[in-house]
Amino acid sequence: MEHTGSAAWKGGIKDGIGSISVQTGVLKDAPYGFKARFEGGPGTNPEELIGAAHAGCFTMALSGELGKANLTADNLTTTATVTLEKVPGGFSISKIHLDLVGKVPGTDQAGFEKIANDAKVGCPVSKLFKGNAEITLTARLEN
Repeated sequence: MEHTGSAAWKGGIKDGIGSISVQTGVLKDAPYGFKARFEGGPGTNPEELIGAAHAGCFTMALSGELGKANLTADNLTTTATVTLEKVPGGFSISKIHLDLVGKVPGTDQAGFEKIANDAKVGCPVSKLFKGNAEITLTARLEN
């Protein structure tokens, strides 16, 4: 199974502009650039896309882990905060924090946290960053 994403860039690092697209077309020529990435300007940036990918992967993995416990979520919402830090020689993604809120009948907070942690460890995007970025999780059950 392979999925593709692509990027195009014109100009210098600070004055240039790029676009990002994905195979499905859900993102097509989405603009990105230095201002969007480092100065809060308009457009997207690689870190927020990584955050969305990690949140999506983790939440889907969590649904699978809940199913193994014969549980079904009424609702799961995950926000991933990606930390980009300046390090000697450039920048590095040092941390990703997953903030989860879920409504899952039939479980309690402790059970929810255990299942969520299992999903965090098993999620393919978490595995990609293992050893390269600290991945933390806050899980709050709303029943």
